[in-house]
Amino acid sequence: MDHDKKKPETLAAQGLGWIDEHTKAVAPPLHASSTFLRDPDNQYRSGRSYARTDNPAFDQPEQLLAALEKGEAAMLFASGMAAATSVFQALRPGDHVVAPTVMYWSFRHWLRDFADRWGLGVDFVDMTDLGAVKGALRPGKTALVWVETPANPLWHIFDIDAIGRLAHGAGARMVVDSTVATPVFTQPLALGADIVMHSATKYLNGHSDLLAGALVTRQKDEAWARIAAVRTQQGGILGSFESWLLLRGMRTLFPRVRAAAANAQYLAEALVKHPRVGQVLYPGLPDSPGHAVAARQMAGGFGAMLSIRVKGGEAAAIATAARVQIWKRATSLGGVESLLEQRASVEGPDTPCPPDLLRLSVGIEDKSDLLADLDQALSS
Repeated sequence: MDHDKKKPETLAAQGLGWIDEHTKAVAPPLHASSTFLRDPDNQYRSGRSYARTDNPAFDQPEQLLAALEKGEAAMLFASGMAAATSVFQALRPGDHVVAPTVMYWSFRHWLRDFADRWGLGVDFVDMTDLGAVKGALRPGKTALVWVETPANPLWHIFDIDAIGRLAHGAGARMVVDSTVATPVFTQPLALGADIVMHSATKYLNGHSDLLAGALVTRQKDEAWARIAAVRTQQGGILGSFESWLLLRGMRTLFPRVRAAAANAQYLAEALVKHPRVGQVLYPGLPDSPGHAVAARQMAGGFGAMLSIRVKGGEAAAIATAARVQIWKRATSLGGVESLLEQRASVEGPDTPCPPDLLRLSVGIEDKSDLLADLDQALSS
């Protein structure tokens, strides 16, 4: 049966249905070798010479992710940052890029610094405003538009289709960070993206036990070849064991993400009524500014990330975080366990986060336990 005829849930759960041809094992083997044997005439007819260039441990997770995103090819990286930065390192000095004002803070800081050193022009704009996006584009000069949606940590929703049309009209490529939406809820390539990026540390792996990143391309073109060269030359690749762990995590992607998103929807609807919560930021709420766009480009759920603003300001937010018992006070997101943190202190003085904001990564625990824990922490 062709992969295109199978549901993505089946592709993920069975890891594309691969069986080890030598042992007939259902679970994939772990390929740890860093080098591969030459033929007697000095050729590499196996197609492999060195793991930094072509590791067999990448084959299955890369092909699975490409299938889930409906792309032509995928590449694994040592981290989400390694994946994201490689896209910009493949640009040429003098190129212009457009990025959102609300995005993953560590990458925003890196981009500002790298752009200055590399000679890139960068405009950070409010991508909820299509007029602002259009105004920032420089036809013939803008090489790349970077989109992150839902955008961490305020969960703004950006219209992938509309921004992609603007980007392509100006001769630029569009890359979408779809870490929070995951392939479960959004297909950026089908909406017009040229490349989709994931911090695979998060939902793709789902167990908070490895660092990984990934890119998936709509087509293997010259720009994709430049990114591949950056990965090989700089060595920002994933290890064999980490690749094996990532594939293991991806096989439970759909039930994990759907369960966590259902919990997030429940919590958002409950917390919006809580007397100690001033605001709930979650695209699944009907009165969220991005709800209509999210409903159009996120099929079956709105993700498992939300933020709340605690009445009483920064001190009340930090005190609330200190009192949780089930929720864990920790950075990161996308694991099976629920995490929360006060983000402004993490991101520093240029953060878009108000100091009373708590970011919540909702896990797959019992939803009533999660709500009861937040309620006692907020109400104490």
